[in-house]
This record gives sequence, structure tokens and C-alpha cells, in this order.
Amino acid sequence: MALLTYLLTHLLTYLLTHLLIYSLTYLHTYLLTHLLTYLLTYSPTYSLIYLLTYLLTYSLTYLLTYSLTYLLTYLLTYLLTYSLIYLLTHLLTHSFTYSLTYLLTYSLTYLLTYLLAYLLTYLLTHLLTYSLTYLLTYLLTYIHTYLLTYSLIYLLTHLLTHLLTYLLH
Repeated sequence: MALLTYLLTHLLTYLLTHLLIYSLTYLHTYLLTHLLTYLLTYSPTYSLIYLLTYLLTYSLTYLLTYSLTYLLTYLLTYLLTYSLIYLLTHLLTHSFTYSLTYLLTYSLTYLLTYLLAYLLTYLLTHLLTYSLTYLLTYLLTYIHTYLLTYSLIYLLTHLLTHLLTYLLH
């Protein structure tokens, strides 16, 4: 049994040390050669291609989409809203104040002068003279013709009927 344990320990230590040293040196040389060839040949070309394609595609798509969306949204929202608000407020306030001042200064003064000058003179001259002459002539002719004839006829008929009835009684 002692021989078996000796053989097992010796075999295990030999195998482990030999295998470890061989595998480590093999792995070391393999890894170094492959890593160096990979890093020196494959990695720069791959990284350059990857970087170029990634950077170009990403930067172009990002820049184009970002710049277009930013510019479009900025231009459409800011400039349109600013210009619309500015134009609307400026035009509305300007037109409102201009129309009010025009209306108050020119229209009212024109209307007042027109009303005072034309209408008052028209009313005073035409209507008063026309109405007075019409009324006077109408009243005089009405009074003269209607009232006098009516009163004469009424008085004569009434007086005659009453006098006759009174006298006959």
C-alpha cells in the first residue's frame, strides 16, 4: 500500500508539474503568438474597419437625424411660433391702435363736423322753413276751408233746426 501511495503521489506530482509546465509554456507561446498576430494584423484592420463603419454610420445617422430633427423642430416651432406670435401681436396691436386712432380722430371729427355743419344747417333752413310754410299753409287752408265750412254748415243746420223746432213748439 505504501508503494501504491508513493506511485500515485509521484505520478500525480510528475503529471501535474510536467503538464502544468508544458501546458503553461505551450499556452504561453500559443497565446503570445496568436495574441501578437491577432493584435498586429487582425485587430488593427478590424478595429479600423469597425471604427470607420461605426463612426461613419453612427455619426452620419446621428448627426443627420439629430441635426435635421433639431433644426426642423427648432425652426418650425420656435421660428413659426415666434414669428406668428410677433406678427399677430404686432399686427393686431398696430392695426387696432391705428384703426382706433384713425376712427377717433378722423371719423369722429368728420362726422361731428358733418353733422353739425350740414345737418344742423339743413334742419334749420330746410326743415324749419318747409315745415313752417307747410304747416302754416296747411293749417290756414284747413282752418279756412274745413273748419269754416264745417262750422258754418253745422251752425246753420243746428241753429235752423233748433230754431225751427223751438219756434214750432
